Amino acid sequence: MSGNRKLYVKSYGCQMNVYDSHRMADTLTREGFVETAEPAQADVIILNTCHIREKAAEKVYSELGRMRALKRAAARDGRRVMLAVAGCVAQAEGEEIIRRAPAVDLVVGSQNYHRLPDLIARAAHGQVVETAFPIEDKFDHLAPATSAATRARGVSAFVTVQEGCDKFCTFCVVPYTRGAEVSRPVEKIVAEVERLTAAGVREITLIGQNVNAYHGEGRDGRPWTLGRLIERVARIPVIARLRYTTSHPSDVDDSLIAAHRDLPCLMPQLHLPVQSGSDRILAAMNRRHTRADYLRVIDRLRAARADLAFTSDFIVGFPGESEQDFRHTLRVVDEVGYASAFSFKYSPRPGTPAAERGDQIDEAEKVARLARLQEAIERHRQHFNARCRGRRLAVLFERPGRHAGQIVGRSPYLQPVQAMAPSALIGEIAEVEITDIGTNSLFGRLAEATSATAREPGLATQQA
Repeated sequence: MSGNRKLYVKSYGCQMNVYDSHRMADTLTREGFVETAEPAQADVIILNTCHIREKAAEKVYSELGRMRALKRAAARDGRRVMLAVAGCVAQAEGEEIIRRAPAVDLVVGSQNYHRLPDLIARAAHGQVVETAFPIEDKFDHLAPATSAATRARGVSAFVTVQEGCDKFCTFCVVPYTRGAEVSRPVEKIVAEVERLTAAGVREITLIGQNVNAYHGEGRDGRPWTLGRLIERVARIPVIARLRYTTSHPSDVDDSLIAAHRDLPCLMPQLHLPVQSGSDRILAAMNRRHTRADYLRVIDRLRAARADLAFTSDFIVGFPGESEQDFRHTLRVVDEVGYASAFSFKYSPRPGTPAAERGDQIDEAEKVARLARLQEAIERHRQHFNARCRGRRLAVLFERPGRHAGQIVGRSPYLQPVQAMAPSALIGEIAEVEITDIGTNSLFGRLAEATSATAREPGLATQQA
């Protein structure tokens, strides 16, 4: 292949899609492609899609309309552009994408990225749809990132450790688009993390659709828990920060709680989706836990680490949700006091049990409930941020800010933090005294201009 072919990859949805997009780009870079940030310059355009909600899927078709125009413009200039749809929409809809968007040359499901070079070659001779679940493990065939590519992506990186889900929540398409739960072996994860840290990555987030259901094989030949995996990864010397997402409340076990208690590099922020505060709705969702179960998990984690902050996911307007059910959800928000949360109107996904129910909630009611929920979530987010004023937070600086002399990083709680500081601190951790609270960011000044790497995170006294 010619070395000057250009590749544009756009990622939608979750962190796993971001990770997959990077691995696709890495694999095609080895085949002679060069990444571009401008789709108009690309010879191959890949949209890595999300199917979790109807709006996310429709965004893809809207984007395909724009990409079709770019493809036609390139053809007028005598240049052929290949248009590919990857990810969960590709896995779920397959041939339907070709029918709705005939400009698409290649549809590739989420388990076939390692075959992209061959699939692109085939698509040069006619449209290709590949959504089968292959026997081989794609992770054994995907190319690793070069050191240069890793450095360009920043000081934080995602590493997929688990994929798929066996929970079958009645609203969710993940078991159908990503398949059954599969966990990567411990040593392969460790090797990937070591490559990333050797290239300058300081913060690793272990990701999976149901990450704390991790059961990958260890060197001892036995399945390891996520807690044990985290303990092993934490021993890699240059790692400053560890995170993991997304978790299921039913899979929080003793080893994971011990990791939060014992490992200073495991950040004191946990995303633990609850979806609803109503036991009746939780049962209808097949969530496999009650409201009380969820709150007990929160209590156990807080007992292990007092400065732990929680974020969550909520769905309003699930079929059959009454006003009383919704009030139970508002009560959970108040009881936990989330640092932030994602909230969505229920969106029927074709093929899921909830979509077939006859007691769908009126759209106007869903809109009204979502507004009430978001008001409650925002109140707690602002309260959490306000409590940071005057405190010192260890900040991992990631990039230059908008203003001269300003750099931007993230606190242990994932809050963006802006400070006037030398750019030499990018990639380093320093203590910042928080002086002001913005709409979406914290602002502060370097505390005595000393590096906090050795003391990270040391936040037990910082978070009331």
